[in-house]
Amino acid sequence: MVASCMNEIFHQHIPVLLNEAIAGLITSRDGIYVDATFGRGSHTSAILDVLNAQGQLIAFDKDPEAVSYGKQHFSQDKRFTIVHSSFARMHVVLNELNLIGKIQGVLFDLGVSSPQLDNPARGFSFVREGKLDMRMDTTQGMDARHWLSQVDEESLATVLWEYGEEKYSRRIARAIVAARNEQPIATTTQLADIIQSVIPRSKKPHEKHPATRSFQAIRIAVNQELTELQQGLAQTLEVITPGGRLAVISFHSLEDRIVKQFIRHHEKGQEIPRGLPIKSSHFQSRLKAIGKPIKPSLQEMTFNQRARSAILRVAEKLS
Repeated sequence: MVASCMNEIFHQHIPVLLNEAIAGLITSRDGIYVDATFGRGSHTSAILDVLNAQGQLIAFDKDPEAVSYGKQHFSQDKRFTIVHSSFARMHVVLNELNLIGKIQGVLFDLGVSSPQLDNPARGFSFVREGKLDMRMDTTQGMDARHWLSQVDEESLATVLWEYGEEKYSRRIARAIVAARNEQPIATTTQLADIIQSVIPRSKKPHEKHPATRSFQAIRIAVNQELTELQQGLAQTLEVITPGGRLAVISFHSLEDRIVKQFIRHHEKGQEIPRGLPIKSSHFQSRLKAIGKPIKPSLQEMTFNQRARSAILRVAEKLS
């Protein structure tokens, strides 16, 4: 049943590690689950396929287009509820639904969905010209155009270095500030051209576009993605019932590092320096990692290029 979902395409969105995520997440067919990143419902559909008539699924998404899609395509299923909200407000929403401590599992599928990337109007990609927006939630917050118009050069360089791991961060930041002093940077291709103009041409034929890391970094900053991820993960400890699961699919090292450290911290605690009068036995584990991190198969990576950097981590909440 779940396997059949691998071959489905939801508005050109191909889910990554779908079977593995569902297998790691579902421990009870009549449980209450959370899809923290609905997208276009590929994981939601697979979860609902596994649940029985008593099961429930609460989905979250910041993107109003995703919420509209969810209401249109899943509203007839009484087991399904979708909320227009960041998963950083998971505790608030689930508390209002009287579901704190009753959730059997939470799934995070991080990053940008294919419909967001493929729509030039959203501004996530430089492949085609579009408005420089990059907001996950287009109903609120500062878009990338306004953010770039006011951020100072030093802060911009820091964002490009820390969130994009861009070795030419200072050079790019200097070029962006110089360019915006001449005219506003309003489109994705305009920004990509500025970045490309100051980065040495790669001799590697399959190297990523020179603007890739910078676009990732700016998107993360605009949406406060890493901060919200930390907040969302912390809240799972309160909302998940003992024995329930946390499953997280990450697409770059910054996200995965946060997930890895979160699971490790609540499984083993902080490393205690030698000589301190503190025993590790004083720490009570709250999570247990389930298996090793899972990466897509060669077949999946060949079929879906966006799966190449994906990694799945699963943990179980302890009593």
